[in-house]
Amino acid sequence: MTMVSRTTPVKQSTLTVPERVPVEPVAARNISVDAYRGLVMLLMMAEVLQFSRVAELYPTSLFWKMLGFNQTHVEWFGCSLHDTIQPGFSFLVGVALPYSIASRIANGARFKELFFHAMWRSLVLVALGVFLRSMDHSMTYFTFEDTLSQIGFGYPFLFVLGFRSSEAGRAKWAWAALCLILVGYWLAWAAYPVAPTNFDWQSVGVPATWNAQHNFTGFAAHWNKNYNCGNRFDQWFLNLFPREHPFVYNSGGYLTLSFIPTLGTMILGLIAGRWLRESRPKIPMKKLLIAGVSGIALGLALHYSHICPVVKRIWTPSWTIFSGGICFLFLAAFSWVIDAKGFKKWTFPLLVIGMNSIAAYCIAHFTEGFLESTLRIHLGANFFQFVGVGLEPFFQGAAILLCYWLVLFWMYRRKLFLKI
Repeated sequence: MTMVSRTTPVKQSTLTVPERVPVEPVAARNISVDAYRGLVMLLMMAEVLQFSRVAELYPTSLFWKMLGFNQTHVEWFGCSLHDTIQPGFSFLVGVALPYSIASRIANGARFKELFFHAMWRSLVLVALGVFLRSMDHSMTYFTFEDTLSQIGFGYPFLFVLGFRSSEAGRAKWAWAALCLILVGYWLAWAAYPVAPTNFDWQSVGVPATWNAQHNFTGFAAHWNKNYNCGNRFDQWFLNLFPREHPFVYNSGGYLTLSFIPTLGTMILGLIAGRWLRESRPKIPMKKLLIAGVSGIALGLALHYSHICPVVKRIWTPSWTIFSGGICFLFLAAFSWVIDAKGFKKWTFPLLVIGMNSIAAYCIAHFTEGFLESTLRIHLGANFFQFVGVGLEPFFQGAAILLCYWLVLFWMYRRKLFLKI
């Protein structure tokens, strides 16, 4: 992990590049991509606003109930705004890759160097994910379902695919790999037996009330919580590591193997990134919109036909397709407003975050408790009750969120960008 000072990119002249990769001029940063990434990270950092807690204190308010719903994950099937954070972050890793590869090749990097960098980045992301997960435990907590670890596991495969598909005549490799991953993953889950009729769901952390409300029946039951192919894998894999207690289930249903369909999300981003670079300075709006609408429609069709339910927590193939469609539409919207219409000034607060996403991720995880206690010490325990106890969590969270942004703004002004 390194701290670098970013300067304005300069277009390159003709260079000799090994590995039969065509030379392309290095384009300037894509502001719409940075702004979209900034929105994704802002939604993640904005958890400190505690909308759901405020909604509990104002149970009759539809406004707070709506905000609370969209700042929490749905229980199983469905999607809230909060559920779009992880697919958005993963998707944008893929979008950025064609730009990164082109830039490094233009500077003379060979495939071997780039691949070892990709492996190093993968290792750091996985390790950082484990480190963050271990903060509230008495020993290293080896689980790999968090965003960083999921991206880290899939990144080397994404890089190889991105590098090879950049060569002439190999652009279809990304689509072929996507289909292979999603169909193969679906087959593995479909082949795993469903829970028997008399299964004790509480033994895997699923209460009877939750089971009755959210578990699927029929063929879709292959994707029920904590009795599925992915959970069985984790009961073997995670217990290979030293643990405080033997692993039986994840209370949220999250899984290590979700990195495979998450790789599918990153591939969709890779495809979108190639479209953006190949069509510059124009915007491939038609492609983005068709991909977006088609992804949402196909994902829902797979769910309601009971072929494959849309479940974010276990990242079903239909969720990859459905959430990928949402990501395409977000990217289309940002590209249209910023690049087509030229409205760029409003993006500055998002660019401060989006250009330093790893730093933003770490700041949100490391400093919330410190900032909360610091504000309480210097402002008093009841300072944020100035408009009532019910809104105290919101205003306290707003102050913490502002502190996050100011730190990132300080880094932005000094051109300090955390890179892996």
